[in-house]
Amino acid sequence: MCDVVVVVEECFQQCGKVQLRTVVKASSPSLQQQNSIAWLGTQHRQQRSRLYARAPRLLHSQLLPLESAARRPVALRAPISVETKASLTGRGGSGQKKLVEKLFEANQKRSVEKLWQKLFSDPSQWWDHRSEKVNARYPDFKHKKTQEALWLNSNLNPPWVEAELASMAPGTVQLNLFAWNMRLARYAKSGQYDKTVDLFKQMQQEGMIPNRFTFIPVLNACASLQALEEGRWIHTQIIQSGCESDVYLGSSLINMYAKCGSIEDAWRVFNRMPTHDVVVWSAIISGHVKCGQGQKALALYQQMQLEGVEPDPVIFMGVLNACGIVAALEVGRHVHEQIIQTGFMSDVLVSSSLIDMYAKCGSIEDAWRVFNEMPTRDVVTWSIMIVAHVKYRQGQKALALYQQMQRERVEPDPVTFVAVLNACASIAALEEGRCVERGIIQSGCESHVFVSNALVDMYAKCGSIEDACRVFNRMSTRDVVTWNAMILGHVKCGQGQKALVLYKEMQQEGVKPDPITFMGVLNACGSIVALEEGRHVHEQIIQTGFMSNIHICSSLIDMYAKCESIENALRVFTKMPTHDVVAWNSIILGNVKCGEGQKAIALYQQMQQEGVEPNHVTFVGVLNACATVLALGEGRHAEEQIIQRGYELNGSLGSSLIDMYAKCGSIEDACRVFNKISTRDVVAWNAMLGGYAMHGLAKEALEHFHRMCEEGVSIDNVTCISILSACSHAGLVDEGLHYFEFMSLVHHISTTVEHYACIIDLLGRAGRLDEAEDLIKIMPCEPTASIWRALLGACQIHHNVEMGNRVAKAVLELDPGNSLGSMPLSNINIAAGRWDLGASV
Repeated sequence: MCDVVVVVEECFQQCGKVQLRTVVKASSPSLQQQNSIAWLGTQHRQQRSRLYARAPRLLHSQLLPLESAARRPVALRAPISVETKASLTGRGGSGQKKLVEKLFEANQKRSVEKLWQKLFSDPSQWWDHRSEKVNARYPDFKHKKTQEALWLNSNLNPPWVEAELASMAPGTVQLNLFAWNMRLARYAKSGQYDKTVDLFKQMQQEGMIPNRFTFIPVLNACASLQALEEGRWIHTQIIQSGCESDVYLGSSLINMYAKCGSIEDAWRVFNRMPTHDVVVWSAIISGHVKCGQGQKALALYQQMQLEGVEPDPVIFMGVLNACGIVAALEVGRHVHEQIIQTGFMSDVLVSSSLIDMYAKCGSIEDAWRVFNEMPTRDVVTWSIMIVAHVKYRQGQKALALYQQMQRERVEPDPVTFVAVLNACASIAALEEGRCVERGIIQSGCESHVFVSNALVDMYAKCGSIEDACRVFNRMSTRDVVTWNAMILGHVKCGQGQKALVLYKEMQQEGVKPDPITFMGVLNACGSIVALEEGRHVHEQIIQTGFMSNIHICSSLIDMYAKCESIENALRVFTKMPTHDVVAWNSIILGNVKCGEGQKAIALYQQMQQEGVEPNHVTFVGVLNACATVLALGEGRHAEEQIIQRGYELNGSLGSSLIDMYAKCGSIEDACRVFNKISTRDVVAWNAMLGGYAMHGLAKEALEHFHRMCEEGVSIDNVTCISILSACSHAGLVDEGLHYFEFMSLVHHISTTVEHYACIIDLLGRAGRLDEAEDLIKIMPCEPTASIWRALLGACQIHHNVEMGNRVAKAVLELDPGNSLGSMPLSNINIAAGRWDLGASV
C-alpha cells in the first residue's frame, strides 16, 4: 500500500501542490505496523479529498484506478525491497525518480485509454460539452453517472481517438442541459432568433427537460421575431414546468407579449404573479411603452410608488420614454427631480433618456442643460442629441455636434452615422456626407444594411444619384428600404423612367414592395406621364391588399391627375371608404392640375360639408383653383378662413395668395398680402414680381427686383423669367438684355430655353428680328419649336415675309403635326399681298 501512497504523493508534487510525507521502514509489516498503515491510509484519504479540491480536474478522473488499488488488503501486496523503498522515498537519485514518473504516466495513459474505450462502446452514457466549453479546464466529455471526464487536448490520449471521433455521427454523444442552455443563449445573443426557437424544439424532441435558464433566451427570441403563437406555446411549457412564478421568467414573458403587441397577455401574466418586485414593474411599464401606451405606463408608475416599490434606473428610463411618447413635459420634469433625489443622475443611460425625453417634448433647452451637466457622455448620449437636432430641422447644428463628438474622441456607432447622414440630407450637405461615408468605411459599419440605406438616401436627397448608385451596387444585401431609397432618389432627381426600371429589378430579385415602394413608383409614373404603367401598378396594389392605405390611394389620385386621367382619379376617390384631409387634398390638387378649377372649388365646398378640417395644403390647392378660373370672391373667402384658423402667411400659402390676387386682377391685394408676410422666401418675392410683370408694371417690377437684391434674397430661374417678361411687355430691350447678362454672370444662373424664349420675344417685339435670329443660331441649347414660334409671331407683327418663310419651315420641321405653326406664315403672306402663297399655306 505504501508504494501507491508515495506515487499519489509524487503526482501532487509534480502539480506543485502540497504533498504527504510517508515513510515505511519495514519490508514485512507487523500487526502494529499494519494498524499504523491502516491509520495512515485513513489520513491519506482525508488529505486526498482536500488536495483534489485544488488539483486539476484531469487528475481527478485519471487517478480513480489508483484509488481503488490503494484500497486493496495489504497482505496481497509484495514486500518492498530496500532499493525500491529508497527510490520511492526519494533517496535513490534523480534517475530512479524519473523511472517512477514514467511508470506513473504509463498508468495514466492506460486509464485514459480505458475511459475512451468506455465512451465509444456506449456514447449514450456521456455528455458532449465540446461546443459549450467555458475554458480549457472544462472537460469535452463527461459520464452521466460516474462524472468521469475526458479532454481532447490531453497528451495522455491514445493516437486512435481522433479518427474514432471523426467517424462518429454528429449527435451520437448527447448534450447535457447546461450545454443546451449555453447554445440557446449564444444563438439568441447573436441575433439568430429562428435558430434559437428551432434548437429549443430539437431539445424537447431529444427528451431534455428545460429549466428557467432554457426559457429566457427562447422567450427573447420570440419577442424579437414577434412570434406570438410560438411565445404562447412556450408559455404553456413554462406553466407545465412549474416555473411561472419565477420573477425573471415572468418579466421575460411580459416583455415577449408586449413586443408581440399583445398587452392583454402581458397583463394576464403580471396579475398572476404572486409578488411584484422592481424587475416585474419594469417589464410591465416598458411593455406599455413599447405598445405606445405612454399614459398607461405613467399610471402604472404611480401605482408602483403607492405600493412602496423603489424605482431603479431601468424604471426611470421606461417612465422617461413614456413621457416622451405623450409629450408630458411637466411629468418628465417631476421624474427628473426624483432621479436627482435618488442619486441616479450619474447613470449615463438615465441622463441620456432625460435628454431624449426633453427633446421629444420640444424643450431642446432642457435637453442641452442636462447634456452640459453630464460629467461623461457616451456614444448613446451624443447620438440622442444629434437625432434631436435633425428632428427639429437643425441639420447644421447636428453636424457641429458630430464634429465636437469626434474631437472628444468618442467613437460613433451605426445609430450615430444614420443620424448624421439624415442631417446631411436635410441641408443637402453633400461634401460633409462624403466625409461621413469615409468614417463609416473606416469603422466597418458599412456592413449594416440600415447604414448603407441611409447613405443611399442621403446621396439621393443631395442630388448625387451617381454616388447613390455606387453605394447601392456594392451592397451585398438589399432590403425593401434599400430599393425604396433608390426609387425615391431617382424620382426626386427627375429620372422617373429609371425608377420604373429599378422597380422591375426589385421584383425580379424577389423583394416584396411595401406602401412606400408603391408611392414612389406612382410618383415616377406621374412624373413621366406613364399612364399604362400606372394602371399596372394599380392592379398590383389591389392584389397585395394595400388599397385600404389612404396614402397609397392619394398617390394613385395624384398619378392619374398628372397623367390627365381625372376620371380614373375620381373613381379611386369615390371607392375610398373614408376620406381624410390627405385624400381631399389629392383630388382637389388633381383637378387643378387638369385645369378643372371650378370642380376643385366645388370639391372644397363638399369637403367642408362633410366636416373635414382643411389644412394649409388644402388652401394652396383652393387658391390655385381660384386663380385658374379668376374666382376673386372665392379667393377672398379662402383668405378669411386662413386668417380665422390662425395660419401664418409664410411659404407656399402666402405665395399662393399673392399669385391668386395678381391673376384675378387685384394687384393691390397682392401687395397687401406681400407686406403682411413676416418671413419672405424667394417664392413670395417671385410671386409679387410675376404679378407686376403680368400687369405691365415694369417700373414697379424693376424696383421690386432691386429691393430683392438689396435684402440678399437668392435669385433663381423664376426670378429671371419674371424680370425678362416685365421688360418684354414694357419694351425695355436694353434693360432686358442687361438683366439677362446680369443673371448669368453675377448670380451664376444657368440659362434655359425659357430664358432665351423671353429674350427672343423681347427682341421680336422691338423689331430687332435679325438679332433675334442670330441669337437662336448661337444658343448653347437646342432651339425648340416654341422658340421659333416666338420669332415667327414677331415676323407677323413686322411683316417680314422672307424671314417668316424660313422660320415657318423650322417650326414645321420640329412640330409637323401642329397646324398652329403655319397660321402666322399664312397671315404674313396675305398681309404682304401674296394671296396665292397665303392660301397655299
